[in-house]
Amino acid sequence: MDKLKAMTTFVQIADAGSLSAAARQHGQSLPAVVRSLAALEGELGVRLFNRTTRRISLTDEGRQYLQSCRGVLAALHDAEAALKDEAAEPAGQLVITAPVLFGQHYVAPAVTTLLQRHPQLRCRLWLLDRVVNLLEEGMDIGVRIGPLDDSSLIARPVGQVQRMVVASPAYLRRVGIPDHPRQLQHAQCLGFLSTGPLWWRFAEAGRSFSVPVSGALEFNHIAPAIDACIAGMGFATFLSYQVADALAAGQLTPVLRAFELPPRPVNLVYPHARLLPARVRRALDWLEADLRARLAALAPLG
Repeated sequence: MDKLKAMTTFVQIADAGSLSAAARQHGQSLPAVVRSLAALEGELGVRLFNRTTRRISLTDEGRQYLQSCRGVLAALHDAEAALKDEAAEPAGQLVITAPVLFGQHYVAPAVTTLLQRHPQLRCRLWLLDRVVNLLEEGMDIGVRIGPLDDSSLIARPVGQVQRMVVASPAYLRRVGIPDHPRQLQHAQCLGFLSTGPLWWRFAEAGRSFSVPVSGALEFNHIAPAIDACIAGMGFATFLSYQVADALAAGQLTPVLRAFELPPRPVNLVYPHARLLPARVRRALDWLEADLRARLAALAPLG
């Protein structure tokens, strides 16, 4: 007995609702469909359908086996499709989204190199500082920083980033280096536009706590806030990748490292695990390797 063929016929019968309908829809003779089902049931030692003169219905064993058959046949289809796709040059449109600064510094260079290697690919890169619904907005791949709330997405971890408090060396010489986050309540702190008071979160002895802060400047974008911090306008809190260049150049200095919250994960996310087009699989593999290397090259988080 050809087990895969018999499993396929079984699924066709379940989908069609009768043996005769399955035979008509798939160009088989009714006796051949009956023999295939009988051989499969004999091999398994269970009845897959309850049959009467008018209708058939799945048994409990049949319902369980149907789910398994669908999984096996889908996996076989995926494996064959992957082999065919890998043999061909990836082509077509990619749509990728990432946070603005992370996309500028890390994702855009990786995508540029990817398209140089595969000239039949095209890419739309959306840099947005909001959580994008990949399915609703037609995105193939997204970069997410922080815990993932959408369990329907498949994730590939590529690294971690750290939220840290920084200030310019000149500002620290003027006001001193704080020993505890509570001292920030009496300092100038750069904020981001919000509807309420500004609170910064920290951790101490395994517990998190918040400190209210305030200052003369608030922004709705990261880049000018970094410039103001470098200019000595006060303390600010950023993710490590956002200020990596300024830290390396000595323009900013991290403070209160002992009170930082745990690092935030960085993931590539996509909506489907199966039947990914070759262009999406190739982009995922490339971005995963490239972003892992770039994030690993950042200054140590601890």
